[in-house]
Amino acid sequence: MTEQLEVGAADPSAPAEDVLDRAPWESLAGQHARFALRHGRAMRYQPDVAPFVALEDFRDPQAWKDVVELLQPGEKLALPGVTEWPDDWKLVRSAEGVQMVARRLEPWPDPEAVRLGADDVPEILDLVARTEPGPFLPRTVELGTYLGIRREGALVAMAGERLHPPGWTEISAVCTDAAFRGQGLASRLVRAVAAGIVARGETPFLHAIGSNTNAIRLYESMGFELRRTTTITVLEHA
Repeated sequence: MTEQLEVGAADPSAPAEDVLDRAPWESLAGQHARFALRHGRAMRYQPDVAPFVALEDFRDPQAWKDVVELLQPGEKLALPGVTEWPDDWKLVRSAEGVQMVARRLEPWPDPEAVRLGADDVPEILDLVARTEPGPFLPRTVELGTYLGIRREGALVAMAGERLHPPGWTEISAVCTDAAFRGQGLASRLVRAVAAGIVARGETPFLHAIGSNTNAIRLYESMGFELRRTTTITVLEHA
């Protein structure tokens, strides 16, 4: 077992937390620049990597005009944290969520966890379709380290890395096949992914839908703490 992770405002070595308020923008401007498409004051991930769009300032009308230039016909885009938009945009759906930061997490590798890659994408997409942990596209696996647990050769649980603002890495796509729940596979994989993040000198964080109280309780029991509530908004240009 590794030493417990301690992150807090009083810790001079702790990464700045304000970047988490604009995690997609900070990721696309930095570690994920190779996946970025940019026009003016708007950026987005390549369409087969992730659905997220980031505006330099969502209160700026020009940023909204810029993002239109990045759209594919009829495309719906996810804008985390955006609660206001111009009249020529239509709300498709929104969900309240929470952002949680690892404060007292004990990360450690898992001997059963295997690294997932491009060859595993069909199985990953099948597991995601059955468990619905959030958006996962054919190239999402390229965003960071994804780990899985197999039973009799079949992928039954996974977790991985997604957004990557400076000093932080998001743990995402945490899911377990219904037939294998209750065995602690999700928490094992979260700790294993976190071990790789901490080894790089970064701090894990994650997002969860606010209504998913079971997942939130699990993360709290592992040492994640609520940092803020947020809104995940999906919009379509009218």
